[in-house]
Parts: sequence; structure tokens; C-alpha cells
Amino acid sequence: MNTCSLRSSFLRRFLPGCSAGLRGFTGLYQTVKFRFGSFFPLVLGAGFLLGVFIYGLFIFMVVEGWNLLDSFYQVVMTLSTVGYMELHPLSDRARLMVSFLILMGVGSFAYLVGAFTQVVVEGRLHDLWGKRKVQKIIDSLDDHYIICGFGRIGAVIAAEFRREDLPVVVLEKDPDLLFELEREGHLFLAGDATTDELLLAAGVERAKGLFACVSQDAENVYITLSSRQFNPRLTIIARADRPESVAKLERAGANRVLTPHQIGGKRIAQVMLRPTVTDFMELATQGHNLQMEEILIRPGSELVGTTLITSGIRPRFNLMIIGIEKASGKMTFNPHPETVIEAGDTLVAVGPPENFPGLQAAGRDAGGEA
Repeated sequence: MNTCSLRSSFLRRFLPGCSAGLRGFTGLYQTVKFRFGSFFPLVLGAGFLLGVFIYGLFIFMVVEGWNLLDSFYQVVMTLSTVGYMELHPLSDRARLMVSFLILMGVGSFAYLVGAFTQVVVEGRLHDLWGKRKVQKIIDSLDDHYIICGFGRIGAVIAAEFRREDLPVVVLEKDPDLLFELEREGHLFLAGDATTDELLLAAGVERAKGLFACVSQDAENVYITLSSRQFNPRLTIIARADRPESVAKLERAGANRVLTPHQIGGKRIAQVMLRPTVTDFMELATQGHNLQMEEILIRPGSELVGTTLITSGIRPRFNLMIIGIEKASGKMTFNPHPETVIEAGDTLVAVGPPENFPGLQAAGRDAGGEA
């Protein structure tokens, strides 16, 4: 009984350590593999060959007691299989170890040749050109959106913008998430979103909006601060896990700061308290049979100076105006039919999705600016 208890105690202590070490090694392997991309087999082969060379030096220097120069020369001759005689006589143990050295050396060279052939002959160099192509696509974007972090929040944001067919660039450094981005066909850059170089590569100076939604609040503060310096007109939506981080993100330059836990908790409570209202809001925001949209009124729009009733929005477009946000930021819900539409107003409308393009066109100025 005591022996079994000791064995169980040993396994409980030993196995978690092995599991953590294995996860750490797997994470390091995935990171190195992604960093080198298609050239990873070449790097792996070169690393193995270096290990074989060190093993050869160990044989001749430690086992046989040769000096460094003789050992280095003998290892080179052995691995190159030129067929020269040994510089000094070898013991039986050393001969056996050198036999394994030759087999490992030949195997390393064969693997390197195969990996190089795979890179060149099979066209694996396209990854380099692919990265350049991605950068060219990003450089051509204007008024696009940047998502910093492709975790649970960032993935949902990317899916929504893809559904709206809006240009998005995702910044992520986790190898597993980068693989997911590549599999789903998103436009992305690999690296740390807190670095100025990656933000500039993503076109933050030309972007229309940025989502700072990495897992750490401190990183979101840094991303917000850097992005605001590069683009004062940029709309920044930041994620905060802790309520005390909200004020810091706002001071850093975020236009809106949202806490996912509070939003999720309020939404769950509303589903229980007001299920019909929640269903209506979900239907309106998902945009299947009913859509809720905002339309900015430009200075040259035909709607400027008209009232809601004289504009004919309801009979012309079959859309209902449920709110108007003035240029000053004041929001009016359920506006009166005699409310005057002014330049800079944002109309909040509800109706069938196919009817919005007409109202959006009416909201543009005479020059057709969106």
C-alpha cells in the first residue's frame, strides 16, 4: 500500500512537470516553424548537422583526447567522406562511435538536399513573394480597418467585417492564430501589434478605424497611444478587461472603450428580462430580413434643409428613422416628423437591407462623396 502511494505521489509530481515541459517545447517549435516558414526544413536540417558536428568533436576531443585542430579536421574529413586515413589510431569504442557519426552525417546531408529541392523545385519560394504581395495589397488600401489581436474578440470582429465586405488587416503574433488566419484567408501581418513598425506596415496612417483588442490592457494602451500619434483622425475602439483601465485607454486616445465581460453580462440579463426586444435588436443588427444602419448626411445632400416628413424617406425608401445624432453629438430618439435634417447629421434607420443603398446615395453630396 505504501509503495503504491509513493508511486502515485511520484507520478502526480512528475507528470505535470513533463506535460508543462512538453507544452513549452511544442510552443517553441511552432514559433520557430512559423518564423522561418517554408525554410524551416532547411533550418532544421542545418541544426541537426551542427549537432552531428559537435558530436564528432566530442568523439575525437573527449573520447580520444585529440586537440581541437586535429579533431576539427578529422570531423570534416569524416562527414565529407573523402576517404583519408585517420590522423591518429582510433580505439574500438571510438570506431563504433565514428560509424554512427558517418551514418548521421550522411543522413543530415541527404535531408538537407531533399529540403533544398523541396524549396526550389516545388516552388516553396512563393512564401517570400506571397509576403511581398500581401504588403503590396496593404499598401494599396485606404480607409481600411486594423484589428490588433485575433483572439475570441478579434475573430468575431473580423468575421463581422468580412460579412460587411469591408477591408481589414489583422495583426497577430501567436503561431496557432496565424495558422488560423491563413486558413480562413484573412489579410494579416505577423508580429507584435505594439511595435510602431508593424502598425505602419498595416497602414495605420491611412486607416479609418482600429480595434485594440489584445488580451493585455497595457498593450492596448500602448497600441492606442501609438496609433493616435500616427493618425489623429483614426477611430479607435479599445477593449478593457478591468474597469480601471477604461480611463487610461480614453486618455491614450481611444474613441470608445468597451469591456467584454460587462457587455456579455448585460446581454445575458436582457435576454432573460426582455427576450422580445433582444430578438428584435439581434435581427436588426444581423441584417438578414431587417437591418439597422446609420447614414451620414453630407453638406451637399438633397436631404439637407428638409424635414423628416418632407424628405420622403419613408415612402421613397421604405425605411424608418428611429434616431438622429447631431454633429454636436446630441442624440434624439424617435424624432418628430418636423425635425429638420442638417449637414453632419447621422440618421439611424431601420428597414430591409436592400433599401439602404438608395438612402445612402441621397445622403451623399453632389460630388458623390460617401
